[in-house]
Amino acid sequence: MDMEIKFPGGKKVDAIYKGFTIKTDQPEHEGGEGTAPDPFSLFLISIGTCAGFYVLNFCQKRNINTYELKMILRTEINMETHMINKISIEIQLPKDFPDSYKNAILKTAGLCAVKKHLEKPPTIDISLKK
Repeated sequence: MDMEIKFPGGKKVDAIYKGFTIKTDQPEHEGGEGTAPDPFSLFLISIGTCAGFYVLNFCQKRNINTYELKMILRTEINMETHMINKISIEIQLPKDFPDSYKNAILKTAGLCAVKKHLEKPPTIDISLKK
């Protein structure tokens, strides 16, 4: 899979992937215009939406109403390194969610491919070409 990265101006960086252009920008306090999420936010968004897809699919396959279903992703920052040391995802279930599925939906959320890649990260090679 190839992804093309382009620089449309300012602090913006776009990724062209599978026919989609995913736009990023830096916040104004970082010299950007704040017109799109910054790349690190997209990283966090990918974790939440990936786990969300698995939770949604679980419910849809069992005809469980998702109207009140919601997930909250929270991060804890290490104040020394300024890096995230914990990501927590809370699944807020509808009132009528069957008790018999509670453990299964937790396990299902953990099947997220983004989460699995963080647990066993790939090697990242960076090279130059003229």
